[in-house]
Amino acid sequence: MPPPILIRFATPFTAGLFLVTAVSGVALFFHLGMRYFFDMHEWLSMLLLLPFGLHLWKNWLSLLGYLRRGRLALALAISGLLAAAIVIPIAVTGEASGDPGIVAFDLLLDGKLSLVAPLVHRSPSEVVSGLRSKGYTVASVDSTLGEIASSSGRDPPDVLADIAGMSQQ
Repeated sequence: MPPPILIRFATPFTAGLFLVTAVSGVALFFHLGMRYFFDMHEWLSMLLLLPFGLHLWKNWLSLLGYLRRGRLALALAISGLLAAAIVIPIAVTGEASGDPGIVAFDLLLDGKLSLVAPLVHRSPSEVVSGLRSKGYTVASVDSTLGEIASSSGRDPPDVLADIAGMSQQ
């Protein structure tokens, strides 16, 4: 049996960690602050499992009531179907599908500067110097946007936005 203090704080910590992971999950969904939220979301989601388990233990009789009335079984079945609807197409095709904008964005991140530069009507060397002037670390025109973001400690959308801004200069 866990110490009583853990049981007393199971629900408050479940609520607090859920709130933090919900906010970070929404930010990740919209690709905002990826470098801030990704690790935090991943680690705190793992930590959430402990108070969640204690919360279930503390509220086991109520949970059994939900199970007897069919509410828990229905909620678990619907949740499983939603998860399967996302995972099965990826497992079958080997590729994530979905929002065409996200797919295009991912293609851009994998593109070398030499291929991306013409999209903003600039030469690759102009894009390299423009990014370097904004504090990015750029090894060469053969660097991808993802590599530049990673080596510069920046989010990929920032790199893309700064490159897009060069077309307006």
